[in-house]
Amino acid sequence: MRHELLNPFETAAADAAKAIHLVHEGALDGAGLCDSLRALARDNGFAGKAGALIANQDGVLLGAGDGRDPFIIAAAADKLPDGDYALAGAMEPGAATLACLGWLMGTYRFDRYKSQRPPTARLIAPENADLEAARRAAEAVGLVRDLVNTPAGDMTPEALENAARSAAADYDAAIKATVGDDLLEENYPMIHAVGRAAAAAPRLIDLRWGPADAPKLTLVGKGVCFDSGGLNMKGVAGMALMKKDMGGGAHVLALARMIMDAGLKVRLRALIPAVENAVSGNAYRPGDILPSRKGLTVEIGNTDAEGRLILADALAAGGEENPDLMISIATLTGAARVALGPELAPYYCDDEALAAALEESSKRTADPVWRMPLWRNYDAMLSSSVADVNHIAGGTFAGSVIAALFLKRFTPEDGRWMHFDIFAWRPKAAPGRPVGGEAQAIRALFDALAARYGR
Repeated sequence: MRHELLNPFETAAADAAKAIHLVHEGALDGAGLCDSLRALARDNGFAGKAGALIANQDGVLLGAGDGRDPFIIAAAADKLPDGDYALAGAMEPGAATLACLGWLMGTYRFDRYKSQRPPTARLIAPENADLEAARRAAEAVGLVRDLVNTPAGDMTPEALENAARSAAADYDAAIKATVGDDLLEENYPMIHAVGRAAAAAPRLIDLRWGPADAPKLTLVGKGVCFDSGGLNMKGVAGMALMKKDMGGGAHVLALARMIMDAGLKVRLRALIPAVENAVSGNAYRPGDILPSRKGLTVEIGNTDAEGRLILADALAAGGEENPDLMISIATLTGAARVALGPELAPYYCDDEALAAALEESSKRTADPVWRMPLWRNYDAMLSSSVADVNHIAGGTFAGSVIAALFLKRFTPEDGRWMHFDIFAWRPKAAPGRPVGGEAQAIRALFDALAARYGR
């Protein structure tokens, strides 16, 4: 990230900082601007349109539009040159913290493959902003974006494991990877089956942190580093964004870092099955019947529905410890995108109190989620005449719901579980949210988890 966020109590630059005035559309006259800024607005036709930015020696005018975007400051972070800046006017603490997060999000650049870096500007944070929270959230968002944006040739299962090992080293966590045929010996047959055709060996990444006597929190993230569709191969359009199919694993890793960084009072376990769904002579096939860690046999209806298979083995492993809460995150179905589009994060949860807490956290953090139904009548669609369960249903109805129902079979019967069917990608830019990999729901989840477990 190229811009900086400075604590007003730690720098003398605050007095010399150039003020950024947020101006709502149509509210220029009531913005309390000096004469030169009013003249600047008039001469440039500035009316407060969202993201519009003009400046002179006396300050910066930033259009806030209708005021609904809490991250509109990112438009300034994206465009301003070197210098020190500060937000004009007072903000309540939550809005001030979101503004700081927006500034940092606006500085994000995926520049791993670029030789030149842009300049640096600095925001003098409002005095009532929680800088620690803003930085923690920004680092998590940046990590998800970096991992998802990295091409599949570089973001292999081994590379995803290395990212997890880096997190473990930073927070003194234990980590283990079960790789290749060792998956069979340790009873992860579906993870092995999905990944065995690839040159990069499949693996299960298992990170543990926190005191053994703390409440157990288990995160499970889909890590399909590239999804060709297997023998049910995708077409060109369907394969174009499949570097992002490890987005669930990226989210779990980023959320785990937030939890460890804040020191939440949990016994954390993060499980990321990391594979490439590839094609070769030993690829698993439609019609195959796979054993699973849970003991259920699974009929393969379509090899392009691989994510739920690897998640099922990981969920079964996580459930064996009877955690207080288990959360799975995955770029699982196109049906979720059809239902809610790219910006809303669909989730499934049978625990009313937990869902209510998440909804409140979602509002507080401006991190949108939408609850979906675990409609049990559809469970029969997963029936198989030759195995305990089919992993897909015939037809195109309720694809996200049915995927969640499949996963639920591999969680403890009376356990507390949430599942997120995310997109992990932004197809259209907005301030602080460029086209490319995107973090969804982890800021809301962290807020809810911090309230539930404390620090």
